Amino acid sequence: MTVAEKTAVQSALMLHPDDDVAVALAPLTAGTIPGPGFPAVRSDIPRGHKFALSIVSAGAPVTKYGAPIGRALARIQPGDHVHSHNLASALSGEVDYAVALDTPTRNTKPGRADEFMGYRRFNGRVGIRNEIWVVATVGCVNRIAERIARMASNQVRGRVDGVHAVTHPFGCSQLGDDLERTRAILAGLAQNPNAGGVLLVGLGCESNQYRALLDAMPDTDPLRVRAFACQDMGDELDAGIAAVSDIASHMADMDRREACPVSDLVIGLKCGGSDAFSGLTANPLLGRITDRLTAMGGSAILTEVPEMFGAEHLLMQRAANEDVQSRIGVMMNRFKRYFLDHGEVVHANPSPGNITGGITTLEEKSLGAVQKAGTATVTDVLNYGDRVRTTGVSLLEAPGNDAVSTTAMAAAGTQMVLFTTGRGTPLGTSVPTLKLSTHSDLANRKPHWIDFDAGPVAEGESLDAAAERLWRLILDTASGRHARNELYDEREIALWKGGVTL
Repeated sequence: MTVAEKTAVQSALMLHPDDDVAVALAPLTAGTIPGPGFPAVRSDIPRGHKFALSIVSAGAPVTKYGAPIGRALARIQPGDHVHSHNLASALSGEVDYAVALDTPTRNTKPGRADEFMGYRRFNGRVGIRNEIWVVATVGCVNRIAERIARMASNQVRGRVDGVHAVTHPFGCSQLGDDLERTRAILAGLAQNPNAGGVLLVGLGCESNQYRALLDAMPDTDPLRVRAFACQDMGDELDAGIAAVSDIASHMADMDRREACPVSDLVIGLKCGGSDAFSGLTANPLLGRITDRLTAMGGSAILTEVPEMFGAEHLLMQRAANEDVQSRIGVMMNRFKRYFLDHGEVVHANPSPGNITGGITTLEEKSLGAVQKAGTATVTDVLNYGDRVRTTGVSLLEAPGNDAVSTTAMAAAGTQMVLFTTGRGTPLGTSVPTLKLSTHSDLANRKPHWIDFDAGPVAEGESLDAAAERLWRLILDTASGRHARNELYDEREIALWKGGVTL
């Protein structure tokens, strides 16, 4: 029985006919029978947590979402609470993948061709904002970049959608690949179509020289990019404000919103502060959106590679071809090797907050997380710092950390991030970051964080009806409606540091 099919008398849900467990939709007290066909629970079960439907022998796999989520640590009886005391991950190290391709039936019909109002750029890409980004090349000039953005905003108000500083602690004392990764992310951000203009602010003596960063930004309009080193300027604030004003004048003369097809959208898919409802409401809802978007020729990016461990076979089945499938496997094993080389187990996830919310193992978290990608074909695999190259679903190499992964998606070209959360977080990145609550309690408690409440899905609203509500919000946001992170200036970036610091 699906979420949308549950009856009012039920307070639990079985997600797949093959499952050994069901999920409590409300707190259950010992002895309660949650609904027809369910056993009485043998202890108190918190909302979102699991209880057993049948006997599971010690060492046997436990199934949820129709797939294994770990192995029983002891014999489990029907009605038992199933959590970290009696269930553990079965993940270990690298895997020799052998997964059959199954793509022919995975595409949905496009339906109507929707439009949004965006800014068409010189290279054909479309921005949903017309902002100027003041990008610090090195952490030493972060406060200068922020002062330039703040002071210039007053002078260019009404000509652009905003002026924002992009700051970080790196760019100095970095070597080799570590420096190249920093440069690739900053260059990707500078080429995001939401940035109608860019000012690079350097210090002058750092490893990440602004001239090298300019060389890494071929997909920008020279009329909209300025750069300088503060050590070379008499007054760097005056120089920065003048540069922003010059860029804004060009943007005000040239840029107007125009009708653009949905195929021009690139949307990032993210979950953070997850709970057990993430895989029941908000994540499958994003799956409907992904299928709809890609069927219309749009693009979606799924990242957080460690939160694919245990569910990667579902993505590999949907690869566009054997080459893409092979690259998925390489990315998975490379990331697992990254954990192992640092002396960590590959199943260190889920977080304490996830566990409190009812998620027990990484397999369980991953099976819920990958639902954000729907059933659409996986068309590409992107390394960290790469930019989107194809329509359809692209998998992007990045960790699960919220700030790092959202930054990587913005650098890859997403104009908007759809971010599901059950525990709640205010974090946003440099592009509009729509927060979807997995349950209504969070939406009611944190209206200044949450843009969309997926909680009604757990109360019987169909995924199709909820997807229609969310689709309208996405198009409105793409056409200029502010996301909560924009209203409250939650615009963080974070870089994935992986090398030696001098």
